[in-house]
Amino acid sequence: MNSRVPSRQVLQWIIRHATSSLFSPLQSGRWLHRPCVQCRLCLSSSTLLQSAASNDPTPLQRPTPTELSLQSLSDMGFTDTQAEAIYENVTKTRSGSTAKHCLSTLAALFVLGLNPSSVVKLLTKCPELYTIKESLLQQRISNLRRLGLGEGSLQRVVAYYPAILTVPVKTVKHVVMFLREKCLFTMQQVTDILRDSPTVVQEDLAQLQYKFQYVYFRMGIKQAEMVKNRLFRSALDELRCRHCFLERRGLYQTPDKKGQTTIVNPKLDSILNVDLDTFLTHAAQAASAEEYDVFQRLMAREWQEEERHHGNVQAGSEDDEEEEEEEEEDEFEGKDSYRKRKKRK
Repeated sequence: MNSRVPSRQVLQWIIRHATSSLFSPLQSGRWLHRPCVQCRLCLSSSTLLQSAASNDPTPLQRPTPTELSLQSLSDMGFTDTQAEAIYENVTKTRSGSTAKHCLSTLAALFVLGLNPSSVVKLLTKCPELYTIKESLLQQRISNLRRLGLGEGSLQRVVAYYPAILTVPVKTVKHVVMFLREKCLFTMQQVTDILRDSPTVVQEDLAQLQYKFQYVYFRMGIKQAEMVKNRLFRSALDELRCRHCFLERRGLYQTPDKKGQTTIVNPKLDSILNVDLDTFLTHAAQAASAEEYDVFQRLMAREWQEEERHHGNVQAGSEDDEEEEEEEEEDEFEGKDSYRKRKKRK
């Protein structure tokens, strides 16, 4: 993202396509009045549109080319190579609707503050973006802004994890509510989580809750430190394995109810955000890689046994519930037949 203002070619393309769905009379106000640091773009677009209107009495009545072509992509500022790659990828989808709204979707990414090279990288990372309608894309971008991702942060998040734009607004709101209500993060902390660990919006909530509870109760880490050290970027199994390795070597202790320990626990950062060699040298106090490798295999076996036992317990409880239901049905049928016999008498 070399520039947050789209190229001159993109602005010219936007003006020429002023009657498209992206800048229809009903939607142009939403785009041109959104508060952002790209006001220069918005004002430039507005000024150019007004200028075009003053020079031509009926500019909005001209037929609008909306067909995806190499020329239309070139007009937006893509190089010949980039245009050919995009055109080929869109035609591969064999979906008329994708080709139809592809140009407006690309323009939406430009207005977000991305240049042609950045857009190509996004589409390479996440080809699913080709299939998303511009209106849905705008809803999702607007929702992320409302959640506190301002200009700069939003572009970095999308560049790092473009799949966040494929997640429905409802799903993102559900994850945000979960983090607020179940994990008791503040709204600012939730915004920081979305900025630093955007993959959280597609995680299984049960796994998310387990990770939070493990770190909160077993490790005694509070929300602020979790956010600061980007907890939700880490894999749960690796986190558990490193923590248990320290714990069984007597180097980590779960705090008591008052938050106190008899030893000084390593910081979460020295467990999560370092490579294995650094972890073994510092947090694990010169443990060998061989020791950790053996421990990993033993832990994997333990977890498999736990999961198998948990599965058996669940299956047993389901069988018990079925038996109870059958007994209730038998009892109900018995009472019902008793009533019938009593009526006959």
